[in-house]
Amino acid sequence: MNAVKDVNLKRIHPKKFALWMAIVSMIMFFSAFTSAYIVRKSAGNWLSFPLPFEFYLSSVIILSSSVAFYFSKKAYLQADNKLFKRLFFIGFVLGFVFVFLQYLGWNSLQKMDIIISTNQSSSFFYLLTYAHLLHVLGGIAALVVTMIGVIKGRFNYPNDKRTLKLELVYTYWHFVDLLWIYLLVFLVIQQ
Repeated sequence: MNAVKDVNLKRIHPKKFALWMAIVSMIMFFSAFTSAYIVRKSAGNWLSFPLPFEFYLSSVIILSSSVAFYFSKKAYLQADNKLFKRLFFIGFVLGFVFVFLQYLGWNSLQKMDIIISTNQSSSFFYLLTYAHLLHVLGGIAALVVTMIGVIKGRFNYPNDKRTLKLELVYTYWHFVDLLWIYLLVFLVIQQ
């Protein structure tokens, strides 16, 4: 006699699975570029240059945005709509401040005559930071869509569908946050 066991499997939501697969592919993408950076640097003819202050400040800003989003999710789950909206807005604005600071950092590099074509080191630097910016802009697009929902009152009361949307957006944002910290530490160590 075959006995069927009642297995209570906890399944991951398909959208979460898709996001995690995308994150894994982005990790592979940036791993490939940082590996290529290390290999190319060892070949010689490498220009070291100081990273402008704006890149360090932008790190504090993006970390602050993740903290704001973390606590906004907690407020959302506790049905504290006012705090949720306030913290979401703070995190949202900090995302734009991060992009602006990155722009200022690139301008500072250009003032030091470090442009994409200066050396392979500057080419790799711009490649890594621009690629990261593209991923951040994807996160900002998701934040804009979510902000529209927040303004329209779609997130006034927690439900499974809205909670999933927030989890997806926040997970992606936390990922690009950690990715930036990884890139910054990598670039500082490699200088």
